[in-house]
Amino acid sequence: MAEAEPTLPQGVSALNEAGAEPLVTAGPPAAQAGGILSIDLGAIVANWRALSRRAMPAECAAVIKADGYGCGIEPVAVALAKAGCRTFFVAGLGEARRVRAVAPEPAIYVLNGLLPTTASAYAELRVRPVIGSMVELAEWDVFCNTSGWRGGAALHVDTGMNRLGISVNEAAVLAPRIRAENHGITLLMSHLVCAEEPEHPLNARQIETFRQVRILYRGIPASLANSSGVFLGATAHCDVVRPGAALFGVNPTPGQPNPMQPVVQLQAHIVQMRTVPRGETVGYNAGWTAKRTTRVAVAAVGYADGYLRAASASDESPGADAIVAGKRCPLAGRVSMDLLAIDVTELPDNAAKRGDLVTLIGGEVTVDTLANAAGTIGYEVLTSLGKRYHRVYRR
Repeated sequence: MAEAEPTLPQGVSALNEAGAEPLVTAGPPAAQAGGILSIDLGAIVANWRALSRRAMPAECAAVIKADGYGCGIEPVAVALAKAGCRTFFVAGLGEARRVRAVAPEPAIYVLNGLLPTTASAYAELRVRPVIGSMVELAEWDVFCNTSGWRGGAALHVDTGMNRLGISVNEAAVLAPRIRAENHGITLLMSHLVCAEEPEHPLNARQIETFRQVRILYRGIPASLANSSGVFLGATAHCDVVRPGAALFGVNPTPGQPNPMQPVVQLQAHIVQMRTVPRGETVGYNAGWTAKRTTRVAVAAVGYADGYLRAASASDESPGADAIVAGKRCPLAGRVSMDLLAIDVTELPDNAAKRGDLVTLIGGEVTVDTLANAAGTIGYEVLTSLGKRYHRVYRR
């Protein structure tokens, strides 16, 4: 039987045979939208393949939770499934349902575990819970024994995160029972705490602890490495690596050149050009003061669109930059709900005008650049991206 072809959700048109036409999600037309979000599906696939090569012979799965890190879970799942990704990780059952609708074949693990009375939904969707407590394991066992379901589950062991997962001692006590009885455990996993800091001693401690647990569960595939963990070397790779943010262009090796291709570009329309006299302020709370006669471009994107308010500029902090007419220009004042202001005084007259697009993410202003300016991480920047944009998906 031929493999089922993944389909796209309603409101999304497919690329043509040559891949020349963009795939555009439902949303306001580009001319009417405050911002345009372009997502390069080809770059996501290229990043997954690069991580796969680095992790060989381990399998490279894909974590596509949080609506595919803000990029759209259905188009991302389709692109990666077509590229050969066999295993996805999502946060909850709602995300699992969306992925299963467009990717009928891959295994799907639900990271947040088994909520009470939800076991039957896993069977219905053919997805696998990540069991993170003895209570969850008991409930899952009851369901499997009464229903006959043998669709698989992961067992999460806490090796230092102190968030989800059974303890190492519980894992040791369980191991003989798991081996002797058919619990349907298809994956043993844990989660690294400080993988983006290669020299942090907790990495070596977790890798060794997980190695000892793996010995007790010999024969069951194991997974430890997240995006940054892929770069810790073979001792962290185990049988399955599960990168997430790196697939979407976030640098998994902070302080080093980014080995990932950029995925998103965010542009905003200029809705007004203004001249602000020296000594006047811009934006809420009057925290940014013009030190000279200043030309300001007001763009139609704000924190309601997921552009972080923490990226605002003030007299004490420069805030983030945007690219206007090919030049990096600083923000002026606070990011508001629907608008932000950019100081374009250094540009030639008429270089920026009403209706032009400015780049808020793209080129020199990467996801990580914006995150640094906002005092956060690229994960938050991506997963905050709003729904009011005109979205364009490209190969």
